[in-house]
Amino acid sequence: MEWREVVEHPSLQDLPFKIETNQWGEIVMTPATLGHSKYQRRIIKWFDGFQQGDVLSECPIQTSEGVKVADVAWGSFAFFKQNQGDMPCLPESPEIVIEVKSSSNTDNEMERKKGLYFQAGAKEVWSCDKQGTMRFFNPQGELERSGLFREFPGHIAIDINVDVM
Repeated sequence: MEWREVVEHPSLQDLPFKIETNQWGEIVMTPATLGHSKYQRRIIKWFDGFQQGDVLSECPIQTSEGVKVADVAWGSFAFFKQNQGDMPCLPESPEIVIEVKSSSNTDNEMERKKGLYFQAGAKEVWSCDKQGTMRFFNPQGELERSGLFREFPGHIAIDINVDVM
């Protein structure tokens, strides 16, 4: 299926799953969890203070192996100006793509997606594990901290009693 068909298909509306496609146009669904959503929200909230770009949740990105939906993505205003209009998915990756690892994700799958995002133009790919530990990568390998947002924390807390990242 083409991504526009997936987005517009009535039977695929309001599903409690993240939907992506693979290299054969087949639909791949991943169930959402509360912790996963909380990590996404905390990451998005952190980016809210930056005026030089925009942050998106569930960002569909065309890759060489189908449309992958990044949990969170940050792009500069220049990126979004270049990629504006009514499109079902982005034809290239924003500067930062962030994946929150779920129980259903394998390490191989996460590595594969990271490579696809870099191939699609990402400058950095970040990952957040189930304990909130952040890892940062550029095309050359793992970084100690993000090169684009050095102040982003290495750990995210989602405990309701903790109000800091």
